Amino acid sequence: MKRLFKWALGALPRPWLIRLSYAVRPLLALLLRGRRYTDPIDGKTFRSFLPYGYEKTRENVLSPSTLSLERHRLLWLYLKRETDFFTRPAQLLHFAPEQAFYKRFRRLQNLQYTTTDLNSPLADVKADICNLPFEDNQFDVILCNHVLEHIPDHLKALSELLRVMKPGGWGIFQVPQDLNRDATFEDPGITDPEERKRLFGQYDHVRVYGKDYFDILKSAGFEVEAVDYTQALGPEAIARYRLADGELIPLVRKPAGA
Repeated sequence: MKRLFKWALGALPRPWLIRLSYAVRPLLALLLRGRRYTDPIDGKTFRSFLPYGYEKTRENVLSPSTLSLERHRLLWLYLKRETDFFTRPAQLLHFAPEQAFYKRFRRLQNLQYTTTDLNSPLADVKADICNLPFEDNQFDVILCNHVLEHIPDHLKALSELLRVMKPGGWGIFQVPQDLNRDATFEDPGITDPEERKRLFGQYDHVRVYGKDYFDILKSAGFEVEAVDYTQALGPEAIARYRLADGELIPLVRKPAGA
């Protein structure tokens, strides 16, 4: 089963792969059931997770039940344990909503939940992140995860995110980040999908972020905290939840006086 899934990762277009994944999810969860690993999003346990990746396949990272990856499970744990996200009334804007979160967030009574994306069928509002159809200072919380690496003018996107966030509001803007690289690398002249996959990690990425990502967020006007939540969780939780050790959560806030 794992070999077949790994073949599908490389052979099938992403939209087809997503549809196939959700169709076979119950079977995958049944075949891989066990007690070694836990998906904290739904609490189910497995003897193994599935492989995932484009340029480089990562073994044992895709949950058979929620189809969450390391970053999704880390974000869920942080929101659940360290914030009032699940209890405090808030207007939430969620870009490119992930399947692992979408229905769970939609059911939360404390949230006024708005989803947006140009292409996702889960988006309430079809919109360009560089030209958002929302009022200034509208949202208490913004989740924009693994989106900015797709956007040629990410500085314009960040200015829009700042504009629609309420003063004192907060957000999490995860990106694929290479912490061994000091500076973000991008080249608008690279348009070939295979070359993008080789250099940026995925065929539709336009850059790879380095350590300076947090400075980029600051320059856009946000207060920024790089949260190393895996350090707080410890080795046992990292192993059980199949997290990426050392992955940083980019927590941003709009200054209260902005």
